[in-house]
Amino acid sequence: MFTGDPHRPHARAVAIRDGRVAALGDDHALAPLVGPDTRVVDALGRRVVPGLNDSHLHVIRGGLNYVLELRWDGVRSLRQALAMLREQAGRTPKGQWIRVVGGWTAEQFAERRMPTVAELNAAAPTPPCSSCTSTSRR
Repeated sequence: MFTGDPHRPHARAVAIRDGRVAALGDDHALAPLVGPDTRVVDALGRRVVPGLNDSHLHVIRGGLNYVLELRWDGVRSLRQALAMLREQAGRTPKGQWIRVVGGWTAEQFAERRMPTVAELNAAAPTPPCSSCTSTSRR
């Protein structure tokens, strides 16, 4: 197992108690910790790496842009989505793009359509750069 500890980067066995690493060592050293309620997992000599596991994660993008992103998944009306966009435009620093991310479709909206360019421009009228055209706003 990779430990993340530069003084002891590898261990053959790990004991975990209450979600925390309780002991590191080899099978022999940790054998006294095994009891009737212990779950023993044999990785068959393969490397085990602890970490944050998520089904889908963009750590760098999320960390850098989280406050610049807007999510429309689950929003029931285009009117509400455009109001959210207007609010986000007010929070987004000048020169930054507003990012509508996530899984959303026109079918989720009561209006059953995508927003028009005119609606988007009305909600977020200031483009992030002087070279942006009227169809690619903010």
